[in-house]
Amino acid sequence: MLTVEKIGGTSMSQFDDVLKNIIGEPGTERFKFGRVFVVSAYGGVTNKLLEDKKTKAPGIYQIFVKGEDCESALDELLEELLKINEKFVAIGLDYEVAKKFLEERICLIKSYLHSMHEIISSGYVERENIFSSARELLASLGEAHSAFNSVNILKNRGIPARLVDLTGLRDSRQLTINERIELAFKDVDPFKEIVIVTGYTKGKEGIMRQFERGYSEITFSRIATHLKADEAIIHKEFHLSSADPKIVGVEKAVPVGRTNYDVADQLADIGMEAIHPNASKPLEMAGISLRLKNTFEPDHPGTLITTDYIGPEAKIEIIAGSDKVVVVEIHDSLMVGEIGYDKEIMEVFMRHSISYIMKATNANSISLVIWEDDLTDELVEELKAEYQTVTILPSAIVCVIGSNIAVPNILAKATSTLARNHINVNCVSQSLRQVNMQFVIDRENYTKAIYHLNADLCHNNNS
Repeated sequence: MLTVEKIGGTSMSQFDDVLKNIIGEPGTERFKFGRVFVVSAYGGVTNKLLEDKKTKAPGIYQIFVKGEDCESALDELLEELLKINEKFVAIGLDYEVAKKFLEERICLIKSYLHSMHEIISSGYVERENIFSSARELLASLGEAHSAFNSVNILKNRGIPARLVDLTGLRDSRQLTINERIELAFKDVDPFKEIVIVTGYTKGKEGIMRQFERGYSEITFSRIATHLKADEAIIHKEFHLSSADPKIVGVEKAVPVGRTNYDVADQLADIGMEAIHPNASKPLEMAGISLRLKNTFEPDHPGTLITTDYIGPEAKIEIIAGSDKVVVVEIHDSLMVGEIGYDKEIMEVFMRHSISYIMKATNANSISLVIWEDDLTDELVEELKAEYQTVTILPSAIVCVIGSNIAVPNILAKATSTLARNHINVNCVSQSLRQVNMQFVIDRENYTKAIYHLNADLCHNNNS
C-alpha cells in the first residue's frame, strides 16, 4: 500500500511527536515503508517570510516590496530558524550540518533578492512580476528548512530516508509544477526508504501565484495523483470535528469519522482548513480517498473522505462558519421580472475579482455574502452608481453541513435552536442537493450560534 501524507506546520514544530506517532521507529508496528511525506514549514515560519496569515502583519516579503533592506531581516530570521533547530538536536539533528544548509540557502536568497531589486530599479520589467517571483522564492525557504531537517534526523537515527527538494532554487529549467514532480520522482522508490518532500514546488505557472497559502496541499495532491496513491493522509494538530473545539470545548467537538468530498468542498468555501479545494478535486477525480488525522492521537482512525459516501442515517456532521463576512444587498424596484438582472450584478463582482460565499434573492433584492477582506470602496461605489439601494452589513455565517441531511426535520431543528437562543436569521440558503444549510446572522451572535447548534444537532446525537 502506498500513501502520500502531508504533515502540517504545527505538527512539524513538534517533530518528536511526528517520529513517535506518525513515522515510527524501525521494528515497531507503526513504522513501514511505502510512505511519502510532504512537509510544511515549521509553525509560524511562513508568517515571518510572507505575512501573518490571520493578522496580516507584514513579513520579509513586505520589506522587499517597500524597497527596503531585506538582508538584516533575513539575518534575524536565520537566528530564529537556528533556535528552532536547537530543539531537534536531542532527537538526532546534526546542528552544524543543518546550520550550514540554512546559511548557504539564505545567502543565495539574498543574492537573488538583490538582483530583483536591481531589475526593478531599471524600470524595464513589470514590478508585479518581480514581486510575485520574490514571494515564491521566500515561501520556498520554509519547506526547504523543515524537509532538510527531517531527512537529517531520520538518517541520524538509522532510518533510510531521501529528500525530494521541489523548490528548484538552483534549477533554471522552466518546468511546470507537474513536470518538476514527475522528474523528481523518476528514480524514487518509497518502498525502500522514507521519502520527505518539500511542500513548496517551483513551477513556471507559480504555485503561490495560483494557490497562495494553500500551496503545500497542492503539492501533496499532485504527488498523490502522480504516484496513484492508495490513500492520501493529512496530519494536523486537531481532528476534523463537528465544530471548532475552541468555541464548543474539546469534549463537545465530535470527530466526524466519515464524510464525502462534497462536504469537504462546503468547508473549503467558508474558509475551513480541511483541505484546499484545488487540492481535493484532483484526489476526488482520481478516486483517491483522503484521511484527516490528529498527529497527537495516532491510534484514532481520523476522518475518511471518499467520493460516494452517504451517511447511513440522517445526521449533521459539521457546524462551521465565519464571523469575517459581509452581506452586500442590492435592492432595486426595477429588478422584478427582469431577465438577466442578477447577471449584470455578478459581472460587477467579476470585474473586482470577488467570489461570493452565498446568494439569497427575492423579487427585488439580491443579497451576496462575501469575505470582509474582499470588500473595497471601489466595489461599493460602482454598485451605488448603478443600483437604487446598496446596503453593506458586517455579519457572520453559520453552516449546518452533512452528507445525509435531506430530511424534513433538520432545517426546522436548526432554526428552532437559533430562535430559542434569540438569534435572528438575516438570510438563509439551501440548494436542492441539501448538504449545506447556510444562515447569515448578526456577527455578535456567531460563537453562541456555533455552540448551541453543535450542542443540539451534533453532540446530542442529532436527536
